[in-house]
Amino acid sequence: MKRKVINTAVAALLAVSAITTPSCIGNFALFNRVLGWNNNVGNKFVNELVFIGFWILPVYEVSFLADFVVLNSIEFWSGTNPIASNEKIIEGNDGRYLVKSDDKGYDIISCNDGSKVRLDFDNETRSWSVTANGETHELFTFVDDTHIRVPAGTGNDYRTVEISAEGVYAYRQMMEQAAYAAR
Repeated sequence: MKRKVINTAVAALLAVSAITTPSCIGNFALFNRVLGWNNNVGNKFVNELVFIGFWILPVYEVSFLADFVVLNSIEFWSGTNPIASNEKIIEGNDGRYLVKSDDKGYDIISCNDGSKVRLDFDNETRSWSVTANGETHELFTFVDDTHIRVPAGTGNDYRTVEISAEGVYAYRQMMEQAAYAAR
């Protein structure tokens, strides 16, 4: 009986929120974070036991409802979800990396040795730069929608390259020749 009342109340709340909340599909950050934590608890048998337990103790239901009613509405109106993380672990061929994002770019930190690389975007010049070992270098600048300006590999010389497979191939060939000539 008590379960039926709870189910009816949840259904009524969902119906009201569907009518009164803005139409948006957010990223369900809270629910996905709880689910992601569960996937990393242990082996598949422990994960399954925690999964079942979280459905019995309405952890998943509450986190989904909080996302659905509150957090996704905040995300719709403000453009950001207060629960969404700006950090992500990436598995690379040579180790793990922590990638942190902010309004201007990315910090990439090696989980192996702690080394750090910073990628920054300058909105005024429409250019990306990289900072590593205390030195900053320009990677490229957007010229227009189909071209970028890139370093030519020798001094302060730059080339304009088309953003296409052919343009990238031509730039790669030019850089290989510059590296060969530098030997």
